[in-house]
Amino acid sequence: MDSFNQNSNCLRCGKNSILVDEVTGEQFCGKCGYVITEKSQESGPEWRSFQKDGGADPARTGAPSSLMIHDMGLSTVINPLNKDASGKPLSTSMKSTIERLRTWDSRSQVHAPVDRNLRQALSDLNKLKDKVSVPANVLEKAAYIYRKALEKKLVRGRSISAMIAASLYAACRDTETPRTLKDVSDAANVKRKDIARCYRLLHHELELKMPVVDSIQCIARISSKLEISEKTKRYAVKVLKDAQERKESAGKDPMGLAATALYLSCVKNGVSITQRDLAEAAGVTEVTIRNRYKGLKAEQPPNL
Repeated sequence: MDSFNQNSNCLRCGKNSILVDEVTGEQFCGKCGYVITEKSQESGPEWRSFQKDGGADPARTGAPSSLMIHDMGLSTVINPLNKDASGKPLSTSMKSTIERLRTWDSRSQVHAPVDRNLRQALSDLNKLKDKVSVPANVLEKAAYIYRKALEKKLVRGRSISAMIAASLYAACRDTETPRTLKDVSDAANVKRKDIARCYRLLHHELELKMPVVDSIQCIARISSKLEISEKTKRYAVKVLKDAQERKESAGKDPMGLAATALYLSCVKNGVSITQRDLAEAAGVTEVTIRNRYKGLKAEQPPNL
């Protein structure tokens, strides 16, 4: 199928009659037949691929670069088998050339202590992603924070597992993903105290600007564990919004506030649930819920 292009003139005859073949990508003059370009450049995404069953992979490039890979996914791998693409053995001259390439490829790989540190840290981060259940953007942010800490030599003399766990917690805080320090500590099998110390170091040295944790986001997490109804959740969100407007939630633990708002909502809607169940789901104590309950209930209508 040919389409008419009115943006340019023919370089040979000067006529404004350039045609484009949509199938082959050729641009040519409709008057004199002069071919301007033989192939158009593909402008689609490089890594989008829809592989057919049994067919060749139509992707033109590999996967995109990622901070989760120690070399950003830009390394080369030369197959150790001395065979070409069709499976035939290489000739003697080509075999020696490939051996030389393998040698230089191995020498070009970075084997410095910093690179080994990064390999181990990102490997630990890859193990944490399923335990903490965070999206890919949080992992990329965590890898970015750890790389910055490595550049400033903050990792030297400290535990790699604690630093990568602190980086993950900082990424969760930065992206407003509701994950507590205890969640990261349990997943990484590192003491909460060690992760908190490393987090304070990252926050101070890297000058991280962390947003205030929104307690409303914690409601969905607690309610999903206890299978609380949508109506109860909506009223709990309303209670927390009112508390935020009155500055009642300032300086309070967001998980404790969310658990208290859910308890208040359950009492309002006649849902039978104990403070202990809510406390265990939120990771707080029953005393915290009782203390917060006094402040939140004081501002509610008297019929509650």
